[in-house]
Amino acid sequence: MRFRPVMGFVAILAIVAFLLPASLLAQEKTEGMEMMKKMEMKEMPFGGEADVAFAGALWGAIDGYDGWVLQSEIMPGKSPHGMFIRMYYNIVTIDGVAYHVVVKDNYGGKDVTLDMVKKSPGDYLMAITPMVQREAGYDSDNNDWYWVKYGPDGMVGKNDMDMALAGRVAKGMPMGCISCHVNAGGGDYLFLND
Repeated sequence: MRFRPVMGFVAILAIVAFLLPASLLAQEKTEGMEMMKKMEMKEMPFGGEADVAFAGALWGAIDGYDGWVLQSEIMPGKSPHGMFIRMYYNIVTIDGVAYHVVVKDNYGGKDVTLDMVKKSPGDYLMAITPMVQREAGYDSDNNDWYWVKYGPDGMVGKNDMDMALAGRVAKGMPMGCISCHVNAGGGDYLFLND
């Protein structure tokens, strides 16, 4: 009979797992997850101090955005933005630099309808997700877009790994801001004008 290394390895793992106490396995799993989390946080291109600081400055710069002239109607949205969205566009200045910014209000809630959101948008606002076209070289792979997710209170959102959702959010990952918006027509990362 021929030895299969893969099957042998799997069998050994099964025996070791059977013999080890459950608490030891849980501890090793927790330690492994913590190590992965630390590694990923070092390698992730978003959520750092500079990203969060820019998010704070941006929040101040977009104050009153719901009064901007260029805005859409409330319309159906798609995950992860909510059942309904409204878009706004303007140019804002942060630290003396002018930036193009698109703000997206994300609405949702149990059994929410378009009429409900139109009647009282503040009651259904789940998140505010701006895109800012930063200076050349910020992220030349992705048209220099900066992404941030705020709660309705202006606090920067976090992912499951407690990382701030600000900066080059999910760059290089199969899901997230960049991997979705790269599919927008025209190569500009914007769906509304397609």
